[in-house]
Amino acid sequence: MAKRDYYDILGVSKSASAAEIKKAYRKKAIEFHPDKNPDDKDAEAKFKEAAEAYEVLSDADKKARYDQFGHQAFENGGGGFGGGGMNMDDIFSQFGDIFGGAFSGGGFSGFGGGGGQRRVKGSNLRIRVKLTLEEIANGVEKKIKVKRKKQAPGTTYKTCSTCNGSGQVTRITNTILGRMQSSAPCNVCGGAGQTINKKPADADAQGLKVAEETVSIKIPAGVVDGMQLKVSGKGNDAPGNGISGDLLVAIEELDHPTLQREGDNLHYDLYVSYPDAVLGTSKEIDTVTGKVRIKVEAGVQSGKILRLRGKGIPSINGYGKGDLLVHVNVWTPKTLNKQQKEFFESMRDDEHFLPKPESSDKSFFEKVKDMFS
Repeated sequence: MAKRDYYDILGVSKSASAAEIKKAYRKKAIEFHPDKNPDDKDAEAKFKEAAEAYEVLSDADKKARYDQFGHQAFENGGGGFGGGGMNMDDIFSQFGDIFGGAFSGGGFSGFGGGGGQRRVKGSNLRIRVKLTLEEIANGVEKKIKVKRKKQAPGTTYKTCSTCNGSGQVTRITNTILGRMQSSAPCNVCGGAGQTINKKPADADAQGLKVAEETVSIKIPAGVVDGMQLKVSGKGNDAPGNGISGDLLVAIEELDHPTLQREGDNLHYDLYVSYPDAVLGTSKEIDTVTGKVRIKVEAGVQSGKILRLRGKGIPSINGYGKGDLLVHVNVWTPKTLNKQQKEFFESMRDDEHFLPKPESSDKSFFEKVKDMFS
């Protein structure tokens, strides 16, 4: 089933401000909150759907990529919920504060009833992956070695005595308006609801130690430089029964020796000699899927653009492929011997050498317009 538009899910326009987006999400989240709709699978699905929309639209960078590429920008682990969907723990961990005191005295009574603990999420890790133009055009799976904090073997935890395992402490303050109740993460366990019982000597204060792990990252075809993908659960572990952070993968596009990218289109500069331009020839050129041979017609003019349709980069939105635009440049010799010079002197006033542009010979501005059409 096709995913719904994030703006439609929250009921806001594309021009909505950050405050309006947050307000719309809070309204939807409260309407479909598990505490308010126990054992209602449809409400739970809409609750998760609203959280997914807010996770993207509340982030300026993700919102910009969504506006440009749609849901395709976040497929295959590319942001949002990494293609796998957040569970309730993820949602409450990231956006729990947005509900204020709407449920369970500012905390949460659980995910559909039962259990009062908010699970702490581990910190995210960020890496940069360099890709060739060929890898971007065809999609690629990269295996990357990542050093991440994981729970050390032998580490055990016990229930925090300060918050009794809830991860939150409730304070009641007397004010002129009456008794006010507020909740905050427990400062002893950091909101985890657990403290360390014992740990090995080489573990840190949270019972974690750094370990190297090979992570497989599937990168879809058509990604762009600067795009950030997300591999859920491959960041640092959280202490106790918390959930792991995410691995954020920034894409860096490497320069190609002969091809230049412009969106989904590619550009190639083809230089031909004067005799080849006059007599016609065939030339082998680079593409992202290997070399191809193209025909250059006799009498080709410098500046001619040959369009090879579908030889560009696949659209990240799944709308086909771009084109390869071959720019013909006629190379004029800078030095001539006596015989060559005499030949061209004799051709100065020859009618075959006089410029005679035809209607089909487009101007520079028309060629630029065609490139973007």
